Amino acid sequence: MRWRTTAGRPRVCTVREHGRGTADMSISVDFEHSTAPFRGELLAHCYRMLGSVHDAEDVLQETLVRAWRAKDRYDEGRASLRTWLYRIATNACLTALESRSRRPLPTGLVGPTDDPQAPLTSALEVPWLQPFPDASLGTDPAAVAASRGSLRLALIAAMQLLPARQRAILILRDVLEWSAAEVADTLSTTVAAVNSGLQRARASLAEAGVSEEQLAEPDDPGRRAILDRYAAAFESADIEALTRLLTEDVILEMPPVLNWYVGRRHYGEFMARVFTMRGADWRVRPLTANGQPALAAYARNPDGAYEARTLQVFTIGKAGISHDVVFADPSLFPAFGLPVLLDAAASRS
Repeated sequence: MRWRTTAGRPRVCTVREHGRGTADMSISVDFEHSTAPFRGELLAHCYRMLGSVHDAEDVLQETLVRAWRAKDRYDEGRASLRTWLYRIATNACLTALESRSRRPLPTGLVGPTDDPQAPLTSALEVPWLQPFPDASLGTDPAAVAASRGSLRLALIAAMQLLPARQRAILILRDVLEWSAAEVADTLSTTVAAVNSGLQRARASLAEAGVSEEQLAEPDDPGRRAILDRYAAAFESADIEALTRLLTEDVILEMPPVLNWYVGRRHYGEFMARVFTMRGADWRVRPLTANGQPALAAYARNPDGAYEARTLQVFTIGKAGISHDVVFADPSLFPAFGLPVLLDAAASRS
């Protein structure tokens, strides 16, 4: 299984000193200009390593700070600027991972819950896997398409099971398609160690059961139509219409809640519970995350505005929706360029 990535075209941002709230160093316009084309793909690379878009943004800033400080030592004849930046980013990620736990989904921690009416158990102390906003890759359609497969939630979750260096080897070899010698040079190890690490990493992914459907292209009209119908049913709180769009063995999970459910009946019963608890007046906004169709869901609050509640990322096959990861974390909305409140008058626009 191979995945490819390419450069996005994000906007140029001022580099901040990692861990500080304000800029405290001056980055030349030339440096900003030369590194800007790689920022989107470097952010995606850091996300693959770390499983968090917030952590990835911080480490990307650290990468650019390190590159700025070392710019006089950059040897254009030894490596391209892109390769050099990836080397710095990879090692910055490995440093960050020394003090951070892996980021799971509920399905990777506990077994399914049989009763959709059981009390919800939140684990706010767990550093949960986060979704990645596709818009951060830039506006180049080819760049976005090339990165989709390697950003799928199922794959990122499986990568979290790997030791940090194995994760780096897998990404550099199978996503970026670097040679074993290039990876060995980046990680200060041997080609034999790289080949061994890659073999173990691929075996671990195979054991994790990441399926081809989970990595499949979601943009064919039939699958997009399923999402549109789901969005309409969700806004109408129509449980029967929702469940018709699901596969029989659909999975619903909702970090930071540990409870997760398997099956169309349990999914429908839990959604009925949600509409009872949160009300039946919702608005949704379509988007893409991790190269997958997604929805941002807003519930009406007592003031009449619609308040950010969840980001839902879907795996959709020909038979319907087979997996819905519901991120119940409104702090993720700004990363997707979404407001946390929708005015009632403009909510249907």
